[in-house]
Amino acid sequence: MLVIRLFRVGKKNQPAFKIVVTDKKNPPRGGRFVEQVGFYNPLTKKKILKTERIKYWISVGAQPSATVFNLLVSEKVLEGDKIPSHKKSKKKEEKPVEPVAAKEAVVEPGREKPAEGAPVIEKPVEKAQKEEKLIPEKPTEKETEEKAEEPVKEEAKEPEKIKEEPVPLAPKDTAVEPVKELKTEKENS
Repeated sequence: MLVIRLFRVGKKNQPAFKIVVTDKKNPPRGGRFVEQVGFYNPLTKKKILKTERIKYWISVGAQPSATVFNLLVSEKVLEGDKIPSHKKSKKKEEKPVEPVAAKEAVVEPGREKPAEGAPVIEKPVEKAQKEEKLIPEKPTEKETEEKAEEPVKEEAKEPEKIKEEPVPLAPKDTAVEPVKELKTEKENS
């Protein structure tokens, strides 16, 4: 089967392509081709096409690749819609999200009410209060911004320095006296 596709030529980081008619089994980056029917440089956007030869090879049965087909459509050699040349990702389709009204909403005292139409389950006041004590509420963005803007009211306290009094060493024969308690600077002055 014959195909019309791009044949890479040019230096590294300077791509240029010949548009060739070749057998589908031949490698796209090398190998023989039947005929060169055009040239395309994506850096300079230069396109040279032999429209009569391209139409002849398509009439004989050669199939253009997606990129070449889109190039021919943009140059108005062929008519039709462009073909997406990139493959689509094979990600699994996500399941549609259930609406909020279908789920049961739990309402605690002092909280906002759920969406309309949702069944309401109220917790007893005692359990709700216990849960609130165990799990503190997260501050809202507005509250955190207000706290950040407020100046620090508390003065930084320096830790108290502790004075140690030297304890005289007792000889081994004598009894050891109890160690005196450590005094802070505030107690001394």
